[in-house]
Amino acid sequence: MTAQTLTNDKNSLSWLALIGARLDGWTVSVLVVACIAAVPIITVIGLAIAPTEDIWRHLLDTVLSRYIRTTLVLMIGVGFGTFVIGTGTAWIVTMCNFPAKRIFQWALLLPMAVPAYVIAYVYTDLLEYSGPLQNSLRDAFAWQTKGEYWFPEIRSIGGAATMMTMVLYPYVYLLARSAFLEQSVCVLEASRTLGHGPWRGFFKVALPMARPAIAVGVSLVMMETLNDFGTVDFFAVATFTAGIFDVWLNMNSPSGAAQLASILLLFVGVLVTLERVGRRGRKFHNTSTRLRKLPGYQLNGLVKWVAFTAMSIPVITGFVVPAWVLGRYAVDYYANTLETSFWENVGNSLMLSALAGVIAVSIGIVLAYGLRLGQNRGIRFLTRFAALGYAVPGAVLGIGIIVALGWIDNAIDGVMKNNFGIATGLILSGTIAAVTFGYVTRFLSLSFGTLDAGLAKITTNMDGAARTLGLSRFSTLKRVHVPLMRGSILTAGLLVFVDCMKELPMTMILRPFNFETLATFVHQYASDEMLPEASLAALSIVGAGIIPVILLSRTMIMKNKPTSGDGK
Repeated sequence: MTAQTLTNDKNSLSWLALIGARLDGWTVSVLVVACIAAVPIITVIGLAIAPTEDIWRHLLDTVLSRYIRTTLVLMIGVGFGTFVIGTGTAWIVTMCNFPAKRIFQWALLLPMAVPAYVIAYVYTDLLEYSGPLQNSLRDAFAWQTKGEYWFPEIRSIGGAATMMTMVLYPYVYLLARSAFLEQSVCVLEASRTLGHGPWRGFFKVALPMARPAIAVGVSLVMMETLNDFGTVDFFAVATFTAGIFDVWLNMNSPSGAAQLASILLLFVGVLVTLERVGRRGRKFHNTSTRLRKLPGYQLNGLVKWVAFTAMSIPVITGFVVPAWVLGRYAVDYYANTLETSFWENVGNSLMLSALAGVIAVSIGIVLAYGLRLGQNRGIRFLTRFAALGYAVPGAVLGIGIIVALGWIDNAIDGVMKNNFGIATGLILSGTIAAVTFGYVTRFLSLSFGTLDAGLAKITTNMDGAARTLGLSRFSTLKRVHVPLMRGSILTAGLLVFVDCMKELPMTMILRPFNFETLATFVHQYASDEMLPEASLAALSIVGAGIIPVILLSRTMIMKNKPTSGDGK
């Protein structure tokens, strides 16, 4: 063994010791997954730092300030709107008694099933100048031109913020409601004895206690806002995501797109950092282990109907209206839709989503079990890093993946030409494998988070008992843990499947030539003002999105059932 080999081995062992990891099969597996997941991000950063062409000056002089301003305004608008609607509805549904309360507990999650770009297409069709609403107003008041009246412009940054708020507030509602349900009755009752009514109790006690959960929800909303492409492209709102596509496709500049993507990564980093710093040093916990059903406020008279109306508006505007419009169009135009490549697009979406779901679940099991076996900071860091993709916008990951795969294809082509005289061309770029890799990288955190939570419910005594019976780690996972985790595995697979069905920006970048999914099909037809022909496809995406809503509703119901004893 050479001195250089010994030096390399010592360096490897020192690095593993530094992060507190032990070199075994599971550690290596987690390390490999983390490295592969990091490829797109590292590629974007590397291309931005050392670009093949200098486009920074042009971006600074023309569009960069506009992208920053528009993106910030959109994030703040959507963040504030979802905070108000999500937190307000969660508090009212949790703490107040009014008609149809039980229905609203799960119905308020329904808008989550509608992608932002779909609801944008629907409301543009309803509210634009030639739409039915403005036509009715002109007929009713005998207006002849647009100059005779004022109507809000749907294709604007305000319209984009409104559309996203209507479908993203359930992120905040879900986490805020869970936080309100878990709050200690003792603290709330103490606030009442101090003379705090419903409003003061909310602002002085409940809201501060739920702040960490609400902050996480708003952070998720802002990340989804950064990821959106369909809405901002349809409304011609110049955000970073739209700019990445513009620089990539219209200016034919991968370096410029990577530079914009790197700035978008800074936005994501700031969001994650602010959320964690905001929780640092703050303790939010129950003061008693006797958790009982929360005392509710009985609403009477006009107030209860005001609450009923307030809860109805988000559900009607965010789900009922889009579903009704798409359903009506689907019935009227289904024959036209079936004459297109609808079924082929359905097959493409199902194939990609199912393949990505299976792979993401398999990798998620490896990460979750590796974390269970190696509870040290090194493994924790690697698993969190591998699951970072969900925080990164799809356009950024798409740019990183396509550039990295292009480098690999060129390297393979060069080797084959030099040694065998064979031109291989593009092997990985623009293939189904590239799209699947992108899906798995972006949605791995959904799979890992669900499986890690499911695995945590299995006592570690099961591991010890299995080892005493002579089972290896892999056999323990296969014969003990996997059967007990079937529900979590199914949930993780469904969540990844549904998000892949809705994914638009990454699909547009990575898909093969002349290859369409339901998401790209809907975007293409709606952009060409042909929403009726795309309604059946859009309704299919919405239908698939209802699956996680049902799962979330059932989870909340089961988790928060009144218990016996003190819970009566």
